[in-house]
Amino acid sequence: MKKTVIGAALVAAAAFATPATAQEAAPGAHPYVGVQVGYHDLGLDADDFAPLDIDDSALIYGAYLGVDFDVGTANVIGGEANFNLGNGPIDSEYGAAARIGYRAANGTIIYVRGGYQWVNFDVQGLTGVANPPAGLDDTDGDFLVGIGADIAMGDSPARIRIGVDTVSFDTLRATAGVNFAF
Repeated sequence: MKKTVIGAALVAAAAFATPATAQEAAPGAHPYVGVQVGYHDLGLDADDFAPLDIDDSALIYGAYLGVDFDVGTANVIGGEANFNLGNGPIDSEYGAAARIGYRAANGTIIYVRGGYQWVNFDVQGLTGVANPPAGLDDTDGDFLVGIGADIAMGDSPARIRIGVDTVSFDTLRATAGVNFAF
């Protein structure tokens, strides 16, 4: 499954990376690609895992790409995929989400999103155990919900992104980044 999601993300990235003008895009379609950095707290209670030294928060950094479609004059719907690397308890995370938003007159989009996110854990980074058991399944996935904003910067195709997500209402992930609309 992991290879399928990564493959789909690479195909979509290649499609967005090909030279295109705004006139070549579908009417009302607004593709974008961006980079982000954030903090992901896995929400584990260290007391439940004594005597292990649980470290359940990680710095994450990665990329995302997506497309929005105009619905009326101020609303958008769309979808996006993301891939992040992490430190400590997270090796990587990846997923896809649909989003619904409102586009302000200045181009800023405020949105809610929902999708599915997989997290690949670094068991040694999470537990402090030097040699975790071989064959341990260290990837878990569940639904993702979040809110955010892509803040327009004048006439520039660049937008500042801020967002807060949760995976299964167990974790909290805050991110900030920049994306470029085509």
